[in-house]
Amino acid sequence: MNLSYKDFQINPDIDIADLPTNLDLNKSKSELKDMLAETRKELGDMQNTLYAHGKYSVLVCIQGMDTSGKDSLIREVFKDFNVRGVNCHSYKKPTIKELGRDYLWRHYVKVPARGKYAVFNRSHYENVFISRVHPEIVLGENLPHIKSTEDITEDFWTKRYEQINMFEQILHETGTIIFKFFLNISKEEQKYRLLRRLNKPHKNWKFDPSDIDERQLWDKYMEVYEKAINQTSKPHSPWYNIPSDDKATARYLVAKILKDRMSTYEDIKYPKSDLEESIEYYKKQLENE
Repeated sequence: MNLSYKDFQINPDIDIADLPTNLDLNKSKSELKDMLAETRKELGDMQNTLYAHGKYSVLVCIQGMDTSGKDSLIREVFKDFNVRGVNCHSYKKPTIKELGRDYLWRHYVKVPARGKYAVFNRSHYENVFISRVHPEIVLGENLPHIKSTEDITEDFWTKRYEQINMFEQILHETGTIIFKFFLNISKEEQKYRLLRRLNKPHKNWKFDPSDIDERQLWDKYMEVYEKAINQTSKPHSPWYNIPSDDKATARYLVAKILKDRMSTYEDIKYPKSDLEESIEYYKKQLENE
């Protein structure tokens, strides 16, 4: 268990097929659950300190294929946070209002304030993941020089990677600590989870027939994930590969990576009160009422 958050950091020029989807920590489900509970309690305490310190914010981006466990992971990892200190945003199809602005606008307006966490369930990376698999989505942005999908060249995507890198560079330089988690599941595990949604009546509502269509594009998705991750995993905004065939393991790993990396920010401390020298005076006033 001598794991470091650096063990999961993705360096550029990776082959996505080489990234593991399963990691055996040699722990039972109950042990992993207890480890997660202890880690997220520490994370909650650290978030209170972050809030009081008020100079950093934290952006957590969760990406992964359908059924990779994004929703449940967010629920379990951030369960012990003070609700005032964390906001979660799930990104679906852009609204008409959002399409009237640049593609990063709807993400920029949700970045966390100082002292807070923001969790993006899917994120600005959808603009180089799903939009690259389905380039017709870009036509909905009504860009001046894009009249058909034939205008969406490799240079277009290269420029988009550069824009995303600049976006994250600005956030980093102004005090936002960035985590980007790729919940990496195998195609076989996705099949199992889709069948589970169909076999369990209380999970039928989660199944969408389009999930089957998207599954047929698995190889294409892996290709665009690999390209985007290689172009955007930077020292200040790294991607982390989270083996996610086992949900309990994935949840613990995300919590541990968050805690361990946040622990490196030794300047995040409770601020000293301006009233420190007067505390005894005010205590006596209250005690003598």
